[in-house]
Amino acid sequence: MIRFALALLAALVSSGAFPQDSYPGKPIRILVGYAAGGGNDIIVRVMQPEMQKGLGQPVIVDNKPGAQGIIAAELAARAPADGYTLMMGPSGPMTINPATYSKLPYSPTRDFAPISMICSFPLIVAVDAKLPVNSVKELIAYAKANPGKSNYASSAGIFQITTEMFKQRTGTAIEMIPYKSSGESVQAVVGGQVMMTIVDPPPATGALKAGTLRGLAVTSSSRHPSWPDLPTMAEAGVPDMEVPVWTAFFAPAKTPPAVIARLQKEVARVVQTAEVRERFAQMGLDPVGGSSEELGRRVVRDIEKWTAVAKAANIKND
Repeated sequence: MIRFALALLAALVSSGAFPQDSYPGKPIRILVGYAAGGGNDIIVRVMQPEMQKGLGQPVIVDNKPGAQGIIAAELAARAPADGYTLMMGPSGPMTINPATYSKLPYSPTRDFAPISMICSFPLIVAVDAKLPVNSVKELIAYAKANPGKSNYASSAGIFQITTEMFKQRTGTAIEMIPYKSSGESVQAVVGGQVMMTIVDPPPATGALKAGTLRGLAVTSSSRHPSWPDLPTMAEAGVPDMEVPVWTAFFAPAKTPPAVIARLQKEVARVVQTAEVRERFAQMGLDPVGGSSEELGRRVVRDIEKWTAVAKAANIKND
């Protein structure tokens, strides 16, 4: 009997039934739904060295770009619920896609276990520095005067829905040009292929500092300390354009609570380390590292909010 009990205990341990004791025991893969060089890719790679140190295992970034993050989200939702495949889940695939697609191959609330929000940040309205546009007011005038040149780069639902709100509130007709990452969107603007983009800060930071990209405004309710010279959209003359954005880590549903707790603790630690905080500040990102419960509530609230916006704007991506 004792021999049987010992054999059963060994089997349970080897099968991962006690993840709180053995996790992690092998490399962890993080799926990113955008190409290398995009905002989420940059954020997770900033965190990667410190996460590897804290977890004691390699952390592998696996880019699966395309389809507004749907490809990566579906892969993550179907992955084993053992804590070894995670998803870098930004606002787009987790709260915008459910609002703009009538049918998705995943459900953010049913198929995922929230781990922790990583950071929040405003979006930046930006144009090619060579364009004769120095303010949002001038951008609106230029778009109306040049309908054939009025287009915008977008790689995710959050950028699309924000720009569609901008078009609604300003009476402009600006065509969307899709890209696989916000990094590609920025390069398209800098290269003169598109007129503008509303984008997350990480891939835009270098071009803004180099003067090849011109920032016009931010979508936060107040000016951001990383971009003190950029007015809010309200200050720039476009009210009701506050768009707080975030990115977070998620695991497949039914991942053991002990594993979720271990990962949440690690994310909260990593985002507050001196090096990560410094790198985030350079890109205009505000570290969060909140609880899994807080993240879960935020997802539900934001889906409701963006569903109402998409319905009012008649945005359908099917």
